[in-house]
Amino acid sequence: MNTKQISWTLVALAAAAAAGWATWANTHRDGTPPGLIRANGRLEVERIEIAAKYPGRIVELPVKEGDLVKAGDLIARQDSTELAAQKAAVAASMERAQQAIGRAHAETQVRQVQARLAQMELDHTVKLRKDTLVSGAEVERREAQRDGENAGVSVAKAAIGEATAAKAEAQAQIKRLDVAISDMSLLAPVNGRIEYRVVEPGSVIPSGGRVATLLDTSNVYMTVFLPTSIAGKLKVGDEARLVLDAASQFVIPARVSFVAAEAQFTPKYVETATERDKLVYRVKLQVPTEVASQYAQYVKAGLTGNGYVRQDSQAAWPKTFDIKLPQL
Repeated sequence: MNTKQISWTLVALAAAAAAGWATWANTHRDGTPPGLIRANGRLEVERIEIAAKYPGRIVELPVKEGDLVKAGDLIARQDSTELAAQKAAVAASMERAQQAIGRAHAETQVRQVQARLAQMELDHTVKLRKDTLVSGAEVERREAQRDGENAGVSVAKAAIGEATAAKAEAQAQIKRLDVAISDMSLLAPVNGRIEYRVVEPGSVIPSGGRVATLLDTSNVYMTVFLPTSIAGKLKVGDEARLVLDAASQFVIPARVSFVAAEAQFTPKYVETATERDKLVYRVKLQVPTEVASQYAQYVKAGLTGNGYVRQDSQAAWPKTFDIKLPQL
């Protein structure tokens, strides 16, 4: 090989080395270990708006902002005096309907006895008529009496039906009022922490009026944005890791819970200008429910940090990404 060929070979090797260095530096200049992809994001916590179903005055509000609550704990109670009065009035109506049912049953029994007696008298009169002991007019009078008693039985039975329907309607109204009275007590649907208390005792709120915001501390995740080359390989359930800026000494376990079906431009809050020019996919990295619940007092929405996923889901995590959580 002559000197010129050697020179060109060295130039080619130098160019290849430079290109390799540029690629490696571009991928790992942020300190991300080989085989991992880093994306910045913010910790998010599912918010639940605690709102009133019915308009009314707040008479009790035992929670404060920052309080941890359990599912079923009282958040607020509205004045239910008017509903209780309505229930008492309906209960009285139901009692009257029950009494009407009793009277209608008694009337029916009396009418049935009278109808049987009228039939017996008619039968006897028909026999007497055969012996010409009574006139035809007497037979007709007895038939009319029998028909009248039978009609009375029908009327009494109809009264039973009307009273029974009135009782059923009153029972339905009482059930509806019981539900409404129960709904006046606003309860926590899940374990969580009160983020905001937006009203005070004595406030009058409309239907749908917000009382408080509850953070579901068991539903914690970080949203990150990943390029097509990475997002296309991810599956729901793949392992991930989270490292928060405020507590970088800890490594939080997570799993991919969502990968967007369509690409989008990177949101403005992503720091790197070159990343904002790319189409990316929104990915949610979900903290396991048991971990999030165990560390509920540490959960704070909006904490910034980094999410990490593996380029090869079968590869082992580097030792520096072993799970490390605070001691309780």
